[in-house]
Amino acid sequence: MMAYQMLAVAVGWHIYDLTSSPLDLGLIGLAQFMPSIALVLIVGHVADRYDRRQISRITMTIGILASMALAMASAMGEITQFAIFGAVVVIGAARAFQNPAMQSLLPALIPQRELSRAIAASASATQAAVIGGPALGGMLFAFGPPTVYAVCAALYAAGVVLMSRMRVDHAPGKRTPATLASLFKGIAYIRGHPVMLGVISLDLFAVFLGGATALLPVYARDILHIGPWGLGILRSATAVGALAMALWLARHPLQGGVGRLMFTAVAVYGAATIAFGVSTVFVLSFAALLVMGAADMVSVVIRSSLVQLGTPDDMRGRVNAVNTMSIGASNQLGEFESGVTATWFGTVPAVVIGGLGTLAVVGLWMRLFPRLARYDRLDTSDPR
Repeated sequence: MMAYQMLAVAVGWHIYDLTSSPLDLGLIGLAQFMPSIALVLIVGHVADRYDRRQISRITMTIGILASMALAMASAMGEITQFAIFGAVVVIGAARAFQNPAMQSLLPALIPQRELSRAIAASASATQAAVIGGPALGGMLFAFGPPTVYAVCAALYAAGVVLMSRMRVDHAPGKRTPATLASLFKGIAYIRGHPVMLGVISLDLFAVFLGGATALLPVYARDILHIGPWGLGILRSATAVGALAMALWLARHPLQGGVGRLMFTAVAVYGAATIAFGVSTVFVLSFAALLVMGAADMVSVVIRSSLVQLGTPDDMRGRVNAVNTMSIGASNQLGEFESGVTATWFGTVPAVVIGGLGTLAVVGLWMRLFPRLARYDRLDTSDPR
């Protein structure tokens, strides 16, 4: 995650430095997302049929190769926006396989009664990397893009070593042929569980509309005037808020009223997005991003707990693949939406419109999924 977040800062600043186009920043998000949606049916089947650790090792090795290619092209002065887009597509395809495999590993390590706390603890570790990655990436960019990309390759290599040392009590499922029925089984399972469908789709549409991270280079350079180092700080801000909330939830697990709490958290996320959009002061922008991160972490823990607790192990890869695709749509495709609307209406109006859209989604989803709004506790394995 450190490597991926460093790459996000580096390629965002690099592409904007080459083209000065907000649309290209949005296209970076689209390039990250398209492999996920193109491979969503395949990657879940693979995660349920093959060794999930081996899948993770292979995908991180691809990250090493892509990072080194970017480092070499930058060092030789041959880098172009098309080369960056190509590397992002390759890394996006690798992550499409990696995410459901790694997410499906956690329940094999943790007793079910401790899973929601474990998800929060895992999210704490992830957010610590998300905080360090952008800040380190922004600082290393001052030494040149090759430096950032080479460090990313080294971090991916460390991930391969650590994954190789993991011992998991999980036997891969029977390697049956990939029929249409088996490929679509994850989607069918989610559709048959209204609470799970509601929580996944709420996050999909709310964060899709409220995502403003693709436009952070514009805010850093043209609105707040804080440079690449400041960009790294801004990208870390949501992770700081998320980390603080994850640490709290790891020690104080959610006890009741989780459905209404999730709707409240998403509404807070939308309001904070609007505040960030109109801010011209670095401290206020940083504070708004902190709140966005904390609110989003509440949603992450509730959604992840419902998905993991409500899915049998032999289906977990396919369900997590759909969930991962949804997360990618809300983040990467949301970045594309932000780039397009910023090109049409301007940067600040685009962010404000997105925040208002998030609030509208909350109101609509409370009517469409009343069972989710009434959902009480996470200590059930059947969230219908």
